[in-house]
Amino acid sequence: MPIKPLHAEHPVEEISVVSETGEVDAALEPTLDADALRRLYRAMVLTRKLDERMIAMQRQGEMGTFAPGRGQEATQLGQVYPLEAKDWFSPSYRSFGAQLWRGWTIEQLMLLWDGFFEGFAPPEGVNDLPFSIVIGAHVPVAVGVAMGLKYRGSDAVMLTNFGDGASSEGDVSEAMNFASVYKAPVVFVCENNGYAISMPFEQQTGVKSLAHRGPAFGMPGLRVDGNDLLAMIVATRRAVERARAGEGPSLIEAVTFRMEMHTTADDPKVYRTDDEVLKWQKKDPIVRFEQYLRVKGALNDADVEQIARDAVEQVLAGREAFRRRAVPNPREVFNFVFRRPSAEHDAQKAEYLERLERTLGGQTPKPV
Repeated sequence: MPIKPLHAEHPVEEISVVSETGEVDAALEPTLDADALRRLYRAMVLTRKLDERMIAMQRQGEMGTFAPGRGQEATQLGQVYPLEAKDWFSPSYRSFGAQLWRGWTIEQLMLLWDGFFEGFAPPEGVNDLPFSIVIGAHVPVAVGVAMGLKYRGSDAVMLTNFGDGASSEGDVSEAMNFASVYKAPVVFVCENNGYAISMPFEQQTGVKSLAHRGPAFGMPGLRVDGNDLLAMIVATRRAVERARAGEGPSLIEAVTFRMEMHTTADDPKVYRTDDEVLKWQKKDPIVRFEQYLRVKGALNDADVEQIARDAVEQVLAGREAFRRRAVPNPREVFNFVFRRPSAEHDAQKAEYLERLERTLGGQTPKPV
């Protein structure tokens, strides 16, 4: 007798609304009024202008190591647009566009990336967790929050994102398995930008699409054009509605590309070609959405120019607010290590402060 499979094959749906050539799938196109469309476009442009400014600030010694997100604006904003204020968001470190949409300020994000503790705490009333630098470590925490929401009888959901490289971490697999077993109200968004730092996707995994890991854990898997803002909104809405209805988690694979370096400590020319970058430049998410809005009559040349100017002004205003607060205090670095400091700790602190006083002469360091 032939061997029968234990489970029927689980297909993975691929979602695209606006193609690279501007064709629109009317059956999937979400209903958004002109104001909502323009607001999303402004958010994408602001995200990119902040990205460009932060790179410049880092190169000038005014910012710590920074993880640019150029090319991933649609992925970032599309995943959080369907969330409500009561919902939760647990981001990875390349999510500042999504954080801006959720209510974080430019000033605070700059403080965060410059290493100031004050930058990490979410703004008052924003149901976000601080972003995670440890790869994949925030994903089990996000599932824990989702389970807490479920136990409390809330219909709020949690959305968490991570990169293709993080999908190889055990933390992520364990989190997805647990969420599926207990039907946690969580949406997993894997931002597949082609590289885990320098490791190309094809060398990371034996599967052609990470979305197939969703059915492997017992949840739907959606593969989305991550440079198509509307496709991201459609996919995330579907997953959020499923979680809110108590049907459990979903996995969204957003296929996109990181146009810049992994971080400002990285040189992408070492591991990828200019031709590959040029190919993806033609898929620029902002250009695609701009063309869509022009066809819809929601945007014109004057709008594009004004929105770009406004975004630059916002970023510069945020930078000035950041500069007023970014005053380092090297005297406090020992203050947050232990709740009950040991004698050795106190001795090291005393030696450090004595040397610091000799170096600074009692003065407070000035911001860069």
